[in-house]
Amino acid sequence: MSEPTATRARRARKPVLDTVSAAAVDLARAAAEEVAEPGTVGEHLAATAEGDRIVTHTFAASLPGYRGWQWSVTVTRASRAKNVTVNEVCLLPGEEALRPPGWLPWSERIAPGDLGTQDTLPRKDDDPLLEPGYEATGDEEADRVALWELGLGRVRVLSLLGRDEAATRWYAGDRGPRSEVAEHAKAPCSTCGFFVQLAGPLRQVFGVCASEWSPEDGRVVSADHGCGAHSETDVENEVEAPSTMVVDDLSPDSLELITTGGADEAVVEAEPQAEAEAQPEGEAQPEGEVDAEPELDVEVPDTDASDVDVVEDAPAGDSAVEDSVVEDVPVDDAPVADAELSGAHGPADDADAPAPADD
Repeated sequence: MSEPTATRARRARKPVLDTVSAAAVDLARAAAEEVAEPGTVGEHLAATAEGDRIVTHTFAASLPGYRGWQWSVTVTRASRAKNVTVNEVCLLPGEEALRPPGWLPWSERIAPGDLGTQDTLPRKDDDPLLEPGYEATGDEEADRVALWELGLGRVRVLSLLGRDEAATRWYAGDRGPRSEVAEHAKAPCSTCGFFVQLAGPLRQVFGVCASEWSPEDGRVVSADHGCGAHSETDVENEVEAPSTMVVDDLSPDSLELITTGGADEAVVEAEPQAEAEAQPEGEAQPEGEVDAEPELDVEVPDTDASDVDVVEDAPAGDSAVEDSVVEDVPVDDAPVADAELSGAHGPADDADAPAPADD
């Protein structure tokens, strides 16, 4: 019986550049200009042999937004023929062309956190994070271990790789010992009454927070995590120091009074009236304390003293001004100033006294 002879693998022959097709640069450029926009076909870059009598000419493309792309024109000719014809024209990216990333299927492109409320992830048959579950064997001890530790009744359970990746992600996240809230905590979660340990191998490191006052309520936290809602910590009551008495030592002498013109003059004129109101009726003002009236630059005609009329000023603040009382003062009697004082500050009965008879 003869032994089978080993067959040699035939090596692919490298195509030889056809000189006739490689010389058809003008034909290839004309074909590219028919497809491209005017002025977007640049210089000739290269001629590459694709097969027997098949050559591809490449031209630089000057299209906006297509940096590094090239016009590719493939020409060919029949055997023993001298006429070269155009096979295809297309725009292809070069080695330095700007191109989008490679396409990925949706199941590989989705990232954690992208799943919406109505989305459904595709099933992965060869997920390395899962392994087949276990069925009941009839052995009470084996079934108890499988039910408690391995999840009896499920098709697939976490593999060792999946459990390690989940533990690493949880421990290094914001519910581990290195988060900001854990670093400011006064005690770890392992000593908190609201810490509920997980079942299975992860119970040694992780548990669930059951405190409604904690920001981690209902979430998986590490045993060395912590927060301010620990069941055994308390707030230190600090005795407040009594505050010192504040004495107002501001003196009015240190204040600077600023005059405002017309407003101050109105205040000065109102002060004598206010003093007159404050003084009770019937009380005579002592001599020498008569308020000096402002001097008015008014020319008074020369008249006889008997013709001088004295008008009593009505008290300030009355709703109606009483009629003026006119008295005829003899020439030999008291001066006009005394008559005015007796009329302004005299007793109330003087107003009803009969006037003296004329001489």
